[in-house]
Amino acid sequence: MKPMYSYDLMESARNTNEWLGASARAFASYPMWGMVPHPAFKLLSAWGRVTERSFARMVIKPDWGIRTVVGEDGRDLLVEVETLVEKPFGNLVHFRVNGRAPMRRRVLLVAPMSGHYATLLRSTAQSLLPDCEVYVTDWHNARDVPVSLGKFDIEDYTLYLVDFLRELGPDTHVIAICQPAPLALAATAYLAAEDPEAQPRSLTLIGGPIDPDAAATEVTDFGRRVTMGQLEHLAIQRVGFKYAGVGRLVYPGLLQLAGFMSMNADRHSKAFTDKILAAAKGEDSERDAHNRFYDEYLAVMDMTAEFYLSTVERIFKNREIAQNEFVVAGKRVDIGAITTVAVKTVEGANDDISAPGQCIAALDLCTGLPDSMKAHHLEPGAGHYGIFAGKSWRNNIRPLVLRFIDANSGPVRAKLQAV
Repeated sequence: MKPMYSYDLMESARNTNEWLGASARAFASYPMWGMVPHPAFKLLSAWGRVTERSFARMVIKPDWGIRTVVGEDGRDLLVEVETLVEKPFGNLVHFRVNGRAPMRRRVLLVAPMSGHYATLLRSTAQSLLPDCEVYVTDWHNARDVPVSLGKFDIEDYTLYLVDFLRELGPDTHVIAICQPAPLALAATAYLAAEDPEAQPRSLTLIGGPIDPDAAATEVTDFGRRVTMGQLEHLAIQRVGFKYAGVGRLVYPGLLQLAGFMSMNADRHSKAFTDKILAAAKGEDSERDAHNRFYDEYLAVMDMTAEFYLSTVERIFKNREIAQNEFVVAGKRVDIGAITTVAVKTVEGANDDISAPGQCIAALDLCTGLPDSMKAHHLEPGAGHYGIFAGKSWRNNIRPLVLRFIDANSGPVRAKLQAV
């Protein structure tokens, strides 16, 4: 674990790079250089613009940016994001469509807490809005949560989901994406034992590490190689003086981003080189593909140290969910207690983060469910991002999920047929 000054040092380095970009942009854009026909000034200006924007985005929470949805009559209906439940580490938000009657399908999107904001699911939410009432777990940046508000680990995350599901009621269909898949499964099992009437109608798990050992990836290999002591020393820092969470132990977003970028360094390097050259030629735009992707990708948030460390230790190393030994608030959660919630798993054949085999393990754990209430889909050619936000999601997976929801809606839970 590093002291507080190391967190401030990272923030200072980010500020310095942002300033260097702004200075280069301002200097190279000075009007007098128009008299010097040399491409170096255009290139320097372009480098400055791209650099300034990139480092500025790292500390800005992206907006949802979902303004309208087309109604049945073809009119654009305004969308408002309203907070239904407010908690220290995350809110339950609802995309309310003005002028539209409540939709029959009620979907809770459980967003990952893995370095990026819940807005990573923007396109997923937008694709579901025309057909569903959409609710999302909107997690807070740990650096902004005062130490006085306590801890937040995977048990707290699970109990947050329990509270959100109780708020929404039993006619809810849960879609958990990536990291929260095992915890959404645990929350459903917890409700099955403690409050059966609050259980959702269905649970769709997309690309989540239910059993990380089912298929090895770089992520699982790293979890095996590094001891918890090494991980705490390498990853955990104290929030600096600039933020409300000063002194809180976190896994900093900037450190996570460095890891994300290093995994595909060549691809990111080429993307930024191409962007700078396009900007120098005047061929870029404010909302081109590069900016749309990196405005979201570079916006990172801190995770509480206890959440990150308990995820690695309990989900990846000890495999508590995979072995049906997960404990929440002192109570063992028996996944076999799920008997009335239909469960579907979705995997991407080319997923290099949660490889095929990791997510489908949930179906074997649901020993109390008949096979008619279980379903699985393996999407050919799809990577991790594509199974919830790309072409594969839009064209293939989304229709399957909606059919699965419809098959398990209503006061009497229908037996799931082949989907």
